[in-house]
Amino acid sequence: MVRAQVQLTVRQVQRLRRLAAQEGISFAETIRRCVDRALGEESIDRATGYQRAARVVGAFVDPAPDACPAREHDRALDEALR
Repeated sequence: MVRAQVQLTVRQVQRLRRLAAQEGISFAETIRRCVDRALGEESIDRATGYQRAARVVGAFVDPAPDACPAREHDRALDEALR
């Protein structure tokens, strides 16, 4: 990695810190992800993928409940995130 020094407004720092806390990541990682998104290069690590998926678990109705038995959820989620 390359160290870079930038100046941010107080409001930007506050918002970035809040976002970092919500995501459970460091301030620096938050900035890197924001830069990646701005450049159209969003990369999601496996842990982040699981966190995002966990937020929507149970939020949708399964039109075919027998298609994926409960014991297969972890395997199906793992495959979907690959």
